[in-house]
Parts: sequence; structure tokens; C-alpha cells
Amino acid sequence: MHRHRVLVLGASYGSLLASKLVFAGHDVTLVCLPAQADLIGREGARVHLPVRGRSEAVVLDSRTAPGVLSADVPEAVDPAGYDLVALAMQEPQYRAGSVRDLLARVGAARIPCMSIMNMPPLPYLERIPGVDASACRGCYADPAVWDVLDPALVTMCSPDPQAVRPPEEPENVLHVRLPTNFKAAPFAAGEHTAILRRLEADVDAIRFDAGDGTQIELPVKLRVRDSLFVPLAKWSMLLAGNYRCITPAGPRAIREAVHADLDAARAVYEWVQALCLDLGAADEDLVPFAKYATAAEGLANPSSVARAVFAGVPDVERVDRLVRTIAAGRGMRSDAVDEIVALVDSRLEANAAVAA
Repeated sequence: MHRHRVLVLGASYGSLLASKLVFAGHDVTLVCLPAQADLIGREGARVHLPVRGRSEAVVLDSRTAPGVLSADVPEAVDPAGYDLVALAMQEPQYRAGSVRDLLARVGAARIPCMSIMNMPPLPYLERIPGVDASACRGCYADPAVWDVLDPALVTMCSPDPQAVRPPEEPENVLHVRLPTNFKAAPFAAGEHTAILRRLEADVDAIRFDAGDGTQIELPVKLRVRDSLFVPLAKWSMLLAGNYRCITPAGPRAIREAVHADLDAARAVYEWVQALCLDLGAADEDLVPFAKYATAAEGLANPSSVARAVFAGVPDVERVDRLVRTIAAGRGMRSDAVDEIVALVDSRLEANAAVAA
């Protein structure tokens, strides 16, 4: 086995991918705030993972993994020693000075980057035929942040697994609510995609000691596909579910956003799918609405973007605005998507006014 070193920017959602990789025998460094780095350094990371057929979640404690998990602040990290960088922070966070400087060092070292953000990095959009990436710059908190990365060294992995960090838990604890798979697009170069395929195989091979003499297979795999469009399947889910958790009256659960008016959710979902197909996606790259609607039945919390908006955050990932912008470039529009964008705009403007 080739033991890889992976740098993960973001210790919240990123700890899910990191935990899978260290249990597959690889070494991972999480980039995070000083208090988080100290906590993870002392106590590791713990991911609660539901396993079919078991009444209680399995707890992955990184301290028991064959790989090594460490954590550090952005200023202390030299990316040159890593084989892969995973981008797992919320898109607006990359404009912070220390993170921005680290991303510039990653670009200068020419380390391949795999995003597990909902918002695709601008250099990834440049790899998709039919997308005018320059027209999308206004959808980003600071588009210039991304100019340091070579599009050939950037790929995207759909962050399909749903996970939350309960506010009553320490910052090194993550609970997985929907244990689906990460689905990655290829890099431009085969040698870099080969890294992902090795990680995929090693994650597949994980068998967890349940403590009762049984070795169990764990959910949340890494799946590497040949299509650039596979990660875009998440766009339909985000627009039909996550962003529709934001209502004039307050946040609502993803389950309610989808099932309170199933026809309305389906209409948004299928309109976004039509956009992806128009760009060049194949049917097999996408997820049917019925499958998504079934999964959404188990999502009893508001989406992270809805929670952030109603917590007063002035900037969030704007996949809603990005999808509308790309669609406009293809001569497509949707009244429902326009309404989503207008509502998010108004909430963020109100948050910014309070913050000022």
C-alpha cells in the first residue's frame, strides 16, 4: 500500500473525509482554528457513523486508526509535503488572510486539490465546457482567491453525506445523518486521478472492529467517476432542499422543504437537472428525484446554509446564484429559482446591515 499524505482545509465536515482516510491507513492534517487544532491534537477526532443493521452508531476515534491524524493552523502548514489537498471549508472562508495565503502556497506548490465544498471552486468551472467561468465570478465571496489554482490541478467531489456538529458536543465530534458516498470527478492528469483511485480502494477495504469479535464494513465510500458532471448532481439537491429551507418565516428542515410540497420541490430539482443535461451531463451522472426525496425523509434538521442565514451570517455559499447565472448563460430561467435567490439576497443584506 502507498501511504499518502493528505491536507484537509476545514476540520468540521472535513473530519468525515479525514477519518475515512486515516482508517484506510493514510496520514491526514486538518487545517483549522487554534482551539480546534489543540483539541484534535489532544483527543483526536470522533465521527459517529450509522451502520445498517446496528442500533447504535459506530464511533470512529482517529486515535485508534492505522493512519495518523494531526491538526494545525493555516500559518504553520507547508503544503509541499502533501500528495493531495482537500478543500472542505465554506467558500467565503477562503478569503480570510491566513487561509488565502495557504491556498496561494498550495497553488505555488502545484499540489492537486479536490474540493468537497457545495460551491465548486472557480478553476473547476473552467474545466466544464459550456460554462463561462468569468461570468460566474460575482457568485463568489472573493473570486480572486481562486486565481492561484491551475484548473488542471482542481477536481470536485460531491459532498453527498450529510453530517452535523451538534452544538452541545465538543468541536472534535461529528455526527453523520445520511451516510451516502463521496463521488469524485477525475483530474485532468491520470497520475492525479490515480491517487484518488488508490484512496477509493483503501477506503473500500476498511473493516472496523466492532468490539464483539466482528469486523464490519463501513458506509461512506469514496467513488471516483470518469465524468466531470457527477459532482453537479448535488446542485439539484441543494436548490430543491437546502436553499428551500430558507423561508420568510424562518428555517425549516430539509425534509419539510422537500415533502411539504413535493411537486414544487420536484419542479426545481428537475429544472436544475435539465441545466446539467444541457451542459453535457448524462442521465447516469445524476440522481433521480425519487431517490433524493426518499433520502430527504430522514433529514430532520434545517440545512447548514439555512442555519447560517438565520444565525446572522452575512456571507454563505451561493450555489443558488451560481446555478441561476450558469442557466442564464444557456438561455434558461426559473421563477422558483429566481425567488430562492431573491429571498437569500434579502436575508443576507439584512444580516450585513446588522453586522455593520
